[in-house]
Amino acid sequence: MRDFVDGTAFNYEQGQRSRKLFAAVVLAALDDAIADDKKYGNGPEQIARWARSRDGREVLSCAGIDPNERVVKGLMEFVSKGVRTSVALSREESERRAAADEAEAA
Repeated sequence: MRDFVDGTAFNYEQGQRSRKLFAAVVLAALDDAIADDKKYGNGPEQIARWARSRDGREVLSCAGIDPNERVVKGLMEFVSKGVRTSVALSREESERRAAADEAEAA
């Protein structure tokens, strides 16, 4: 019984590592689309084309993201904002957005 539990825990951890790896691929695709948007002006279309492709849907699924049209629109909106993923995920950016929301509400 103990071997079964250890094996299940190991498989779960491996799955989590794999999911994180594919999430990093999604973040890289977003950064590439943002770079394309700044250079050519077609970033949202690029990320939408990728997310709707078979490879894109597979990567999104492996990252734990349901590859539906709502997700595609969210990715397009994120790319159109032009904020790199490393900046968007930072604590400073989160605090700045929270302060801007508070100022807007007041």
